[in-house]
Amino acid sequence: MEFGWTDRERAFRARVRDFLHRELPADFDRIARHGPGSREQTEFSLDFCPKLAEAGLLVPHWPAEWGGHDGTVWEHFILGEEMWAAGEPRGAQYMNVNWIGPTIMRYGSEEQRQRYIPPMAAGKAIWCQGFSEPNAGSDLAALRTRAERDGDHYVINGSKIWTSYAGLADTCFLLARTSGKPGDRSGIAILLVPMDTPGIDVRPIPSLIGHGDIHEVFFTDVRVPVTARLGEEGAAWSIITYSLANERVGIPRYELSARALDGMVRELKARGEFGGDHVRQRAGRAAAACEAARMLVYRAVDTRARGQKLGTEANIARIAVIKADAAVSDFGLDFLPDTYSGEDHPLNLAHHERAIVAGIAAGAAEIQLEIVARRHLELPRGA
Repeated sequence: MEFGWTDRERAFRARVRDFLHRELPADFDRIARHGPGSREQTEFSLDFCPKLAEAGLLVPHWPAEWGGHDGTVWEHFILGEEMWAAGEPRGAQYMNVNWIGPTIMRYGSEEQRQRYIPPMAAGKAIWCQGFSEPNAGSDLAALRTRAERDGDHYVINGSKIWTSYAGLADTCFLLARTSGKPGDRSGIAILLVPMDTPGIDVRPIPSLIGHGDIHEVFFTDVRVPVTARLGEEGAAWSIITYSLANERVGIPRYELSARALDGMVRELKARGEFGGDHVRQRAGRAAAACEAARMLVYRAVDTRARGQKLGTEANIARIAVIKADAAVSDFGLDFLPDTYSGEDHPLNLAHHERAIVAGIAAGAAEIQLEIVARRHLELPRGA
């Protein structure tokens, strides 16, 4: 593997950093502290992302016809690294950039593309994904929310849980069953549902992080036109597979972890508490976990950049990212516990809270481990 960056890639990274230096307020860590699904972060993103779009840095990897600059896979990932290192000022809009927009471009009708892509490219759209359910979790094939055909409409009944950003989203990328029983992959459809449609009830889930990031969403006789369906009935699983491959690799959380760890080490040095072997070894292990996550994610990105099909690389990378988040968070809790209360160290608090949910977001860690065990290690079930 070539570990160096090209001149073009280095120039692109410098351009992103220069923009962030100019546009992010000095106290952005305090805004990021509220979480990507909070009203504070969402409102900030709706001011920040249009500026990013105007500078050509919101969707540079998208095709030029849809507001991008035909950038490379690696430029897309450099953009993500720099955004996460800064605390992810795009808020919930990273989903539009990483996978919802590309999925609609690839599988959507011309009407859907014209309706949904321009607002995303302009930085003015907030989406949520209606995937997990109370009795399905990360096992998407087990979903029970139904969309029954009624002439030119679907009537949706059911519920979703752990739905990030639903409270402030404009549109939901919804999975619903149009036929078959739970477990049947062929009976699932994707519906693009405006969140102001009558019959949708969004309820925040009280949680440890408590910033309005996750919700329950209830659908009661929600009517949407058949034209809201993305792709054909029965073809959703291949679309979902494409979407999840982009989602699970497209979040370089290790950059935020590495930045938080650097700040912790500086704080310990300033206190004169970084001299012992134990603390130095623990910091080294946490730093190594971040770099291991980076390299495994790079492997998956490289596979995509070569136009090859992603296998379990994405799942292995997700596990490594979760481990890196936990290693840095545990280091801070063990050696700087006082920085995890109050508001004097917002970056530590923001990282810790995001690390808590890292094992659930984008596919629970247990599900990722199960996939690796069966598909990569070829272990029998129950081994």
